[in-house]
Amino acid sequence: MRDVAEEDTEVTLRGTKRGIKSRHAQMLVIGGTIGTGLFVGTGQALAISGPAFLFAAYLVICFLVYAIVTAITEIGAYLPVQGMSVAYYGNRIVSPSLGFALGWMYWYTWGISVAYEITAAAVVINYWPNTIPVAVWITVMLVVIVALNFFPVKVYGESEFWFASIKVFTIIGLLILSVVLFFGGGPDHTRLGFWYWQDPGATREYLVGGAGGRFCAFLFTLIYSCFSFNFSPELMIIAAGEMQLPRKNLPRAALHFVWRLIVFYALGALAIGVICRSDEPALTNGGIGAASSPWVIAIEKAGIHGLDSVVNAVVITSAWSSGNSVLYMSSRSLYSLAIAGNAPRVFTRCNKHGVPIYAVIATSLLSLLAYLNVGTVSGVVFNWFVSIINTAAFISWACCCLIYFRFRKACAAQGITKSDLPYRSILQPWAAWIALVAFILFGLLNGFSVFFPEHFTASDFLTSYIGIPAFLLIYFGHKIFAAREPWLRSPDSIDLKTGLAEVLADEESDVAIHAQTSPTKYAGYQWLRKVYIIWGWE
Repeated sequence: MRDVAEEDTEVTLRGTKRGIKSRHAQMLVIGGTIGTGLFVGTGQALAISGPAFLFAAYLVICFLVYAIVTAITEIGAYLPVQGMSVAYYGNRIVSPSLGFALGWMYWYTWGISVAYEITAAAVVINYWPNTIPVAVWITVMLVVIVALNFFPVKVYGESEFWFASIKVFTIIGLLILSVVLFFGGGPDHTRLGFWYWQDPGATREYLVGGAGGRFCAFLFTLIYSCFSFNFSPELMIIAAGEMQLPRKNLPRAALHFVWRLIVFYALGALAIGVICRSDEPALTNGGIGAASSPWVIAIEKAGIHGLDSVVNAVVITSAWSSGNSVLYMSSRSLYSLAIAGNAPRVFTRCNKHGVPIYAVIATSLLSLLAYLNVGTVSGVVFNWFVSIINTAAFISWACCCLIYFRFRKACAAQGITKSDLPYRSILQPWAAWIALVAFILFGLLNGFSVFFPEHFTASDFLTSYIGIPAFLLIYFGHKIFAAREPWLRSPDSIDLKTGLAEVLADEESDVAIHAQTSPTKYAGYQWLRKVYIIWGWE
């Protein structure tokens, strides 16, 4: 009995640990969001809008997402407390009801996202003919993802670092391949150039003809493309709660995030429009899994044998990696809710390695939704999850802007100047205002196609908009039970001090340790240090 009591005390009293290094954080942020959306989902957007609109849409979304990243990093770098999340800041800076609603929305959305990524992998794995039941593949992937989240966070960070590295280097390789095909370096020596922008054309029409159809095509691509970027700012904030030297490494992660957005997403969209025709039938039908990926279609058309299977394997790895990331985010969101008093205290309990084991167990149960694939067509389940997740992302990013505006007001009211903040962006606050308006409109227009004649179905309408009333129900439900709490905390009453002293003390300790190891770390290999700095690992 004594051993059991000691173990229970150990689990109860310990918190999460800062085991995520700078290089882990960099790859977590960009790698955690490179999933099936970028490898496969871009095909549908290309087919509907054409290459010019696809590229333009990704440029716009890159700017809007970076606006969210810079805004939320300003808050996170100033107060990088353990258990931090956007929901935590919503509770601390705006109102308890907003923090409550955001926290639970994050938890169920990210928990569902685990099932989504496994569903995507189940779809893609059918690219290779096999007789293995889908339930077996789901079980194998679930076991690995859940097991990795029970290991110490440094093990999770290291595994995700290598998972994400595979995706990043694959994207780089595909971009190089696109350049080669652009100049006619493929087996058939056909010089593609921008030929597909002329035939079948740079833009396409959607729902209606003429200029209205082109506008609808661009609007669809803007909204649909957001799925490839979903929750990358939130992942960075959650990871900062277990990051070493967060006041230094979190701004660094935000700084490197912008060029990675441009390289991997914007240039990726441009490359897709160069190497794949927008009227290719396999983009929307006749292609199973990665067979509908514009990358794989281009590889097959170019006559490069074997590379399609390599890309398919990477797509599966991507889904696996993204599932790993969202389970981490979902469990930490539940942990953060419990820290704020919005979930049972049992979810604050961590083992000796700093893993919130009960939060991980509870969150893992949501991933069992992946077994819906056993009784339903995988593609149908895939679309269910996409609609729910996309709506949640728009709500989240709009709330990020609101939290940022209240933070700025609190800083002004409490005499916190620019020099007191570890990170500031020259884009703010104007970029956040633009992002707020854009994401509110995207949320309202998420299912705009159902309002066109002969396109309305009850299922499409519900999946496009069910997330909005669900969020409002949670928000106002909490407000009823917490009627005495303010709708908005006044700038003077917002707590910008609790936990800050502990963060500064930990930072001084970590700086002293790093100062002792840094001189010998790259002794004789200064060129390696330069590579690390450019890539964002140092």
